[in-house]
Amino acid sequence: MPNDVPAKTVQELVAYARANPGKLSFASAGVGTTQHLAGELFKAMAHIDIQHVPYRGAAPMITDLLGGRITMSFIAIAPAIPLVREGKLRALAVTSAKRFGAAPELPTMIEAGYPDFESILSIGLMAPAGTRPAIIEKIHQDSVKALATPEIRKRLSDIGMEVIGNSPKEFAAALKAEAPLWAKVIKDAGIAPSN
Repeated sequence: MPNDVPAKTVQELVAYARANPGKLSFASAGVGTTQHLAGELFKAMAHIDIQHVPYRGAAPMITDLLGGRITMSFIAIAPAIPLVREGKLRALAVTSAKRFGAAPELPTMIEAGYPDFESILSIGLMAPAGTRPAIIEKIHQDSVKALATPEIRKRLSDIGMEVIGNSPKEFAAALKAEAPLWAKVIKDAGIAPSN
């Protein structure tokens, strides 16, 4: 968040938002993005009135965040950390279930008082329904092998990604487990597909 917003913790931000209903804004890289859904989840859990401002991508969103034209955003940690370290933005928390290794001083939203708050971007490989199991297994094994290399792990870690490399069944189960939460957030926020 920009430095002119007086909140230094999530709790202070919530108090500030409650004292200024409808006056604060949160940006996302577009309707339905991870940032948008995280913001809507935060609004619901904190019972605050903040306005969503969708952008067409992360670059203009970060530009307006730096310029103070928007109050806050749930942005990816990789581009945020240098801006925070340079004093251009203030980070309040991470949205993962555990602290981020490159910025261990940042609490999680869970630690900030929202025990069910977890919003992470999951990236996985998908194949068309009906793809032969042998092909899926080959792609999985090759992917796990690539993800195990120190160079790939370091490059992914440097941009804020944690390598999991779980099985196709485990990945499908994780997606299925998350679906009800995000379906409720989407329904409650009235988010509809845009043209």
